[in-house]
Amino acid sequence: MTSQFEQHVRAICGLPAGSTELLRPAAMANLLGDLWADGEPDWAAACALPGVQLHLYGKSAGAAGPEDGATSRRSRRRRATRRQLAVRARAALTRARA
Repeated sequence: MTSQFEQHVRAICGLPAGSTELLRPAAMANLLGDLWADGEPDWAAACALPGVQLHLYGKSAGAAGPEDGATSRRSRRRRATRRQLAVRARAALTRARA
């Protein structure tokens, strides 16, 4: 499978796109500035979920609107991946503050 970065370089260089073959079902949920409304999110709780990875983009945390990061999760089951990521990972980020 070709990474997003490699696909970008290939496009700039006029090379054909690399493989986008699906290795495993995955889902990603964007993290927007509202997560910081009541303080720092509970990153450890979200990362404790099996298969969840945290991707922070190094922006000023908590700005209204722009994407500040994402959580991603891979699974063997596509439906469970989407539901669990969207609901459980976001809930885990804010659970400690509630």
